[in-house]
Amino acid sequence: MKTILVDAWNTFVTEEGIDAALEKILDSYPNPKIILTNATQEECITYGILNMPYEVFSLEHRPNKTDKAYYIEMLDHFNIKATDVLYFEHNLEAVNAALSVGIKTYHYRKNEDAMHLNSFLKENL
Repeated sequence: MKTILVDAWNTFVTEEGIDAALEKILDSYPNPKIILTNATQEECITYGILNMPYEVFSLEHRPNKTDKAYYIEMLDHFNIKATDVLYFEHNLEAVNAALSVGIKTYHYRKNEDAMHLNSFLKENL
């Protein structure tokens, strides 16, 4: 069963809190979910990335998600292969970094319908 990797800030979590529509979509899948962030512990507090419904993973900017080394280390940490995960992310540089290590990644843009994301998940899980 593939793991769904979820971008934290400006995707799953915004200034208003957790995006309820995204959480509903994600909860409709039995797959494990991991929220990916660059945030330090202090930044998690500042941005409200606390008490999340899924596990949170951060390398605290060492390196950032725009560096493919982030994804290599994350995959190693969870002992999973790039082919065993799907990812959605709002930052195009981070999308490209994830793609460069073989992670099937969807460039998520808030102004698009969340149903496009749901289609991506259905087609690839």
